[in-house]
Amino acid sequence: MKHSDQNQSKNRLAAVLLIWVLAACIVPNIWLSLTEPLTAVQALANILLPAGIYAVLMSLSRHIGRSSLWMITVMFFAAFQIVLLYMYGRSIIAVDMFLNLVTTNPDEVGELLGNMFPIIAAIIIIYLTPISLSVVAVVGKWRLTPRAQSVTRRSGIALALCGLILVGCSFFSSRPYSTLTDLYPVNVLYNVGLAVDRTKRLASYPETSSEFTFRATSTHTDSVPEIYVAIIGETSRADNWQLFGYHRPTTPELVGRSNLVGFGKALSQSNTTHKSVPMLLSALDASDFGDSLYTSKSFITPFKEAGFKTAFISNQNRNHSFIDRFGEEADTCVFIRELPANTINRHYDTDLLEYLDRQIADGGSRQLIVLHTYGSHFNYIDRYPQESAQFSPDGPADAIKAFRNEQLNAYDNTITLTSRLLSSIMDRLEQSGLRSALIYTSDHGEDIFDDERNLFLHASPCPSYYQIHVPFLIWTSSNFNEAYPDLLNNATINSEKFVSSSKAYFHTLMEIAGIASPRVRPSASLVNAFYAPEQPVYLNDHNRSVTLRESGLMTPDFHKLDSIGISYDMK
Repeated sequence: MKHSDQNQSKNRLAAVLLIWVLAACIVPNIWLSLTEPLTAVQALANILLPAGIYAVLMSLSRHIGRSSLWMITVMFFAAFQIVLLYMYGRSIIAVDMFLNLVTTNPDEVGELLGNMFPIIAAIIIIYLTPISLSVVAVVGKWRLTPRAQSVTRRSGIALALCGLILVGCSFFSSRPYSTLTDLYPVNVLYNVGLAVDRTKRLASYPETSSEFTFRATSTHTDSVPEIYVAIIGETSRADNWQLFGYHRPTTPELVGRSNLVGFGKALSQSNTTHKSVPMLLSALDASDFGDSLYTSKSFITPFKEAGFKTAFISNQNRNHSFIDRFGEEADTCVFIRELPANTINRHYDTDLLEYLDRQIADGGSRQLIVLHTYGSHFNYIDRYPQESAQFSPDGPADAIKAFRNEQLNAYDNTITLTSRLLSSIMDRLEQSGLRSALIYTSDHGEDIFDDERNLFLHASPCPSYYQIHVPFLIWTSSNFNEAYPDLLNNATINSEKFVSSSKAYFHTLMEIAGIASPRVRPSASLVNAFYAPEQPVYLNDHNRSVTLRESGLMTPDFHKLDSIGISYDMK
């Protein structure tokens, strides 16, 4: 009798584990049916078909522990998907999210997860608990009753058949439907395949790009020493720059500065670092990024072809991406966080000044120095010395809306540090007496719980206005303006026009430095009298150039674009 009671108890526990695992696996489907732009038929199909398949798989064996462990991969993707939905509110796990796993600094991941206790706790309860119970079930030999196994199997087959019928109907719905992009988890597995393919192609990059050339020459025929500093910021959004109308004094050193032109209508074509920075560093933009990335080189190469001494100095870690590859084209390539002498993990962007000074002191008749900052990346409070904080309180750093004011103060403090860095570089260049210029933009922006959507951070599968509206600056020295007065004047005239930072950065830098190449387009240069803005576009997750209407931007985003005068329906 006692043995019978034990078996019945194990049977009940097996049934509970079965229901728990099935529910855990189908949670993303239910959530996505509420967040994605699916018709009712499509949403129901995306729930019933996967639920039926999961039930059939779980019924293949009475050994419930074994069956549950078979579902670990499904539960892993489900947990990942739920975290994504918690962070960004919508969309499946994108290709870029998988690539972020291998290109993001582990310290950044730790900073983020350490401030996301609610969702981490939920993941532990929903997924880690049944996985742990599955191990117990294997050891304890929990089994489904024959009746429970049969009911699960028959129910799964019925649900799957209904789901298949609805999938068929979905192709005839008012909204276009594709299993590769709309059916979870098929769409996620498809994105995994794309991510693996891109990773393999990156590994072959040295071979596929070996023959690439810009055929660049210098149009500056005199022998006057020149130095150009190209700065790429991190996660800096234009809305928090005093220079572009922000109500706080975040950039006091730059406001009213002579020879400085700011472009307040600049949009990045990507909200992810591993795509936006390679576009800034090269002649590529959304129109040809996916096709040409693996055979192209950065703008460092045409500077070298034109006789410049080059340096790439980064305050970020290597991340096994094209940023590393492009940076290594320079004569000097330094990731200051990885130098043996730098034993501390925290480095501020002002630390870049020491390495800039060394490059200037080393001399050379013509120099290009590229600086890649850490800027305003979360966790914001770690990006600046606490004694320099201008806005407080700037903690705690918890990634929840209740602490938006503290997060905003910390974020604004990062902008003030960027302002001081840029001002210090301008001062150094002016005092050097060299003919010099500086160009700056950020890779992308950031959400900080700005509206009713409660969005936070960047790199979401669908962008927002705050993630793509970026600052863009051009500064030229007095000596430079004496030699080329028209360039700054043209920039001033173009400053009220729309700017695609991903496109304009390369062409503007080339013209400022007087480098000619068949790949340089004068109409894309902000210092050219014939600069011609084109329709704003976005590089989507599958590396296709789409209009902002097609990018995933929502009504609040278009209202913000309207407020700063950006026309997103240009013909």
